[in-house]
Amino acid sequence: ESITNDALLITVLPVTSQVVHAHKPHFMALHCQEFGGKNYEASMSHVDKFVKELLSSDAMKDYNRARVYLDENYKSQEHFTALGSFYFLHESLKNIYQFDFKAKKYKKVTGKEIYSDTLESTPMLEKEKFPQDYFPECKWSRKGFIRTRWCITDCAFDLVNIHLFHDASNLIAWETSPSVYSGIRHKALGYVLDRIIDQRFEKVSYFVFGDFNFRLDAKAVVETLCAKATMQTIRAADTNEVVKLIFRESDNDRKVMLQLEKKLFDYFNQDVFRDNNGTALLEFDRELSVFKDRLYELDISFPPR
Repeated sequence: ESITNDALLITVLPVTSQVVHAHKPHFMALHCQEFGGKNYEASMSHVDKFVKELLSSDAMKDYNRARVYLDENYKSQEHFTALGSFYFLHESLKNIYQFDFKAKKYKKVTGKEIYSDTLESTPMLEKEKFPQDYFPECKWSRKGFIRTRWCITDCAFDLVNIHLFHDASNLIAWETSPSVYSGIRHKALGYVLDRIIDQRFEKVSYFVFGDFNFRLDAKAVVETLCAKATMQTIRAADTNEVVKLIFRESDNDRKVMLQLEKKLFDYFNQDVFRDNNGTALLEFDRELSVFKDRLYELDISFPPR
């Protein structure tokens, strides 16, 4: 999809204004993934205007310092991640420093600066794209991470913008528990965590937030929701490849309970995903358990999406 400048402003500015009004943050971090949209070649021309209008918006008038890092170099297959990291500092916040990874020292943050296109030469961050063999199904993946380090009143911390791999097919995801895609995400996230606590720099606290693409355990969910159902397999006539699974109730006139395709998960009772914010499904939210000694996640209070 193509994202226009107006669409970006309509989407982001009201949310930013609401956050500022409700929480009055002194330090605000905004991590974006797929910046410019999936049709980035056509949409990237809108990004610079959007950033300037965001920085000059009424909601941000009390934030006199900012750092913006945009990976816009879509012509570089080796490095492009489409990540965007925004950091806004309130005028009341004194003595804040950002780490220079090349010089290995902190520098006082003043003014507003925007870095775009090629971020590899920017010493104030670490950026890396995951190796292609992490997700060989994609001819050109944009998944990776950007890391910055900050110090406020002698309290140092890392902020990591991350984009992990998605599930390419529901039909493959439900075959094993955990899914093959879950294993790919574990490998990539483990790589990032190893990088940010390695011996090159002093260890500090870290916050990792972005698009993890975590999924409920598809096999366990399907087997629970369709425990008493029978399964029908639909194959393509020319390749014999499985293209659809249909789960029907054993009685009740063989009513269709679930239809599963590569990009479709159509369960007949959507209330199970909405009731009490989908709390009943949290037992299938297992991907982070592998990192329970390395990452802490706040309670989830929203339904699966």
